[in-house]
Amino acid sequence: MLEEIKTRISEEVEALTRELNIELPDRIKKAVELGDLRENAEYKSALERQQFVQARIGHLAWRMSELSKINVKDIPADRVGFGSSVRVLDLATNGENTFTIVAGDFIDLDAGHISLESPIGRGLLGARQGDDVSVRLPAGERRFRIVELQTLPQRLDEGD
Repeated sequence: MLEEIKTRISEEVEALTRELNIELPDRIKKAVELGDLRENAEYKSALERQQFVQARIGHLAWRMSELSKINVKDIPADRVGFGSSVRVLDLATNGENTFTIVAGDFIDLDAGHISLESPIGRGLLGARQGDDVSVRLPAGERRFRIVELQTLPQRLDEGD
């Protein structure tokens, strides 16, 4: 999972760097050729995009730095944490859901990915298989039972 995230970050940085160094200078040059820069929407748009791309590259560099600090050996193998796959039973509806706990940049709700920072992610964090947890959501409190837990160290041992 860590390598997949690092690959996605690297690919995004590569695409943004290309945009920053090749595409945006061309857009800015074409906008300048249109004349008066004070009322030139294309010019302003290109500059705003340039600032966004620079900020995003900085953020991704920070994320990569943070990921490099993660030592899988330090992640508990028996509690919910980053990279865990968790099957939960909603005690109110008896419905089951499977979640994978991911970093905030890589949420994919269709795939069952939830962020560590989300209310459900925070509520499940540190729980063990068989535990009942209460999660405070905007719609009210929900109770879940951890039916099955596969932590990141377990998933890496199995080659997932």
